[in-house]
Amino acid sequence: MSESTDIRKGRCHCGTVRFEATLSDGFEPIRRCTCSYCRMRGAVVTMAEMGGVRILAGEEALTSYRFHTGAAQHFFCSRCGIYTHHQRRSDQSLYAVNVACLEGVSPFDFPEVPVVDGENHPNDTGQPARLAGVLRFIPAK
Repeated sequence: MSESTDIRKGRCHCGTVRFEATLSDGFEPIRRCTCSYCRMRGAVVTMAEMGGVRILAGEEALTSYRFHTGAAQHFFCSRCGIYTHHQRRSDQSLYAVNVACLEGVSPFDFPEVPVVDGENHPNDTGQPARLAGVLRFIPAK
């Protein structure tokens, strides 16, 4: 794990699952994804290295979901259903953390969020990861 000191506390909606995330590069690598699961989930994520997500409470309520190749493991609270983080498919040494679960952070804090092309995943196509677009949030005046 990197020597990062950007440690954030987080929780699910009901507060049963509480965790601490050491962000690899702060909020520099925020993103969304177009794969079938992420498209429906709609979360904005940032990265934490393996060992960078530490469950502080509610581990017994944390459950997971895998699909397609089963490589990515998506974690969520079994009580309120909120997705907290997942182990990435393309780089299993990284976790993607739902920024909406982090204290004092909202996905609307980011005016632009890159959207990666998860429908054409590099592990399936053999091609480099591709940007599918950018999601913009423009606050009403």
